[in-house]
Amino acid sequence: MFNEFIPKRGSLILSEPFMLDQNFERSVILLCEHDMETGTVGLILNHRSMLYVSDVIEGMDNTEVPLYFGGPVEGDALFFVHKAYDKLMSGNHIIDDLYWGGDFDRLKDLLNEGLISNEEVKLFLGYSGWSPDQLNNEIQQNSWAVHNSFNIDLAFITDGEDLWKEAIISMGPKYAHVANFPKRPEFN
Repeated sequence: MFNEFIPKRGSLILSEPFMLDQNFERSVILLCEHDMETGTVGLILNHRSMLYVSDVIEGMDNTEVPLYFGGPVEGDALFFVHKAYDKLMSGNHIIDDLYWGGDFDRLKDLLNEGLISNEEVKLFLGYSGWSPDQLNNEIQQNSWAVHNSFNIDLAFITDGEDLWKEAIISMGPKYAHVANFPKRPEFN
């Protein structure tokens, strides 16, 4: 079995290495909400888009802030996670010093003034969502591995493939060998 842990708010879920769904291929998803009655909301941490925040938000002078594809739901809505509560003074607590959402106008000001970095905030178009029991069923089918004990700095790695590999390796020796599996074994 690929998974042995139960998901909760603040878990990472990692797609199995050969998942063919293009939305979730080699994905590392941070679960921002997980409730057995209302379902699950997560953000794909490692699928960077070709866009920058300045491409989609008026008044953004900082052109160095990338946007990530958070998932296939509400692809025209903007979401963010951060570890800068002391600067934003807002956000919904996820785990440790990690938050999602908050005062977007303040975030824009901080980004434009260069007072918050890409190592402290990550922005997404869309999110990933599961109805009640849907994610648990997918985990039972070995589509996802659940990671409940990780350094939150992992969430801010910018290279998508590195983030997936580092997340797998950080799960321990039982999983580390999976990080070396090729994306397309049929081409080996």
